[in-house]
Amino acid sequence: MSSTIPGPVRAILFDLDGTLVDTAPDLGHAANFVRGSLGLAPLPLADYRPVASAGARGLLGKALGIPADHSDFPKHRDAFLEYYRANLSHESCLFPEMDEALREMERRGVLWGVVTNKPAWLTRPLMAELCLDTRSAVTISADEVPRPKPAPDSIHKACEILGLAPADCVYVGDDRRDIDAGRAAGMRTIAADWGYLGEGGPIQGWGADAILQTPGELIRWL
Repeated sequence: MSSTIPGPVRAILFDLDGTLVDTAPDLGHAANFVRGSLGLAPLPLADYRPVASAGARGLLGKALGIPADHSDFPKHRDAFLEYYRANLSHESCLFPEMDEALREMERRGVLWGVVTNKPAWLTRPLMAELCLDTRSAVTISADEVPRPKPAPDSIHKACEILGLAPADCVYVGDDRRDIDAGRAAGMRTIAADWGYLGEGGPIQGWGADAILQTPGELIRWL
């Protein structure tokens, strides 16, 4: 499913985990590290993919079967994050066709950037390790604004830094909160059907301006 975006697009902003970069393998390894510390066998990495966008809450929920308000959650979260920070990019990489799409944007002078709910102390080293930090025109993390997505604060900050109006930009994400945030910011939105599609119900009900199957389809929008 797709629709035509009217008017020029001057910038495309991406959610990070599950949209721009496939981080699920390294997140899954971190969750399995916590399982191993408790004497539990590792789960298949594929089991973690649907919850990867939910961060430690979702990954440890899958790994240990505990909610975020469980008394043991904080210590397991800390162990998970410590391991993950030390192993950010062993298997994480751009989704297939994404690099080609980014290079075409760069060739055409269309800016691209990242707006994520990942904290900056994880976002910035990951971007650097993947050599994306010098290519991204703007990178905004959840802890750099008052409210994370689905609030529009981080998207508004990205537009402010770029010197663009939201109407000049498109936001791409693989979770309903991404689409809600983009719409709240007054931006056109694309739902990334190649991503993790975790919480939020069927993608067709998110209200995005388009649903794309692969990153390669982004080139049509330019």
